[in-house]
Amino acid sequence: MGQTPDRQHKKTILVVDDDAAILAVVSGMLAENVDYNVLTASTGSDGLQQSRNFKGEINLLLSDFQMPDMSGVDLATAMTLDRPQLKVLLMSGFPGGTLVLNEGWHFLPKPFVPSQLRALVVGLVSPDKKSKFSN
Repeated sequence: MGQTPDRQHKKTILVVDDDAAILAVVSGMLAENVDYNVLTASTGSDGLQQSRNFKGEINLLLSDFQMPDMSGVDLATAMTLDRPQLKVLLMSGFPGGTLVLNEGWHFLPKPFVPSQLRALVVGLVSPDKKSKFSN
């Protein structure tokens, strides 16, 4: 069987951002963790389509707050209708974003450092797992 976790024990994270550079950096950081299966989309509507086509569980939506075709809030709202257990982490350079989050959703202001992203993601997808960033 080996040391690599099988696909069923991986946490699936859907990363959505209309900025190709940010999408590449964020998804690349998360993909470094062998416990994560990372899906990416460059638009909200593509992210929603991927969510509807994906047969397994999606544990976390990590989306940009403001996108041209569908906002991160609209995407998260639509996805949580289909997937009520979905964790939501919205990121944005727009600080007012925290004012419109639904209860249980989380916000990450841009710019952020990799350790902030990793600590938040671990806390959301594996709350029982201790990270070096945990209290």
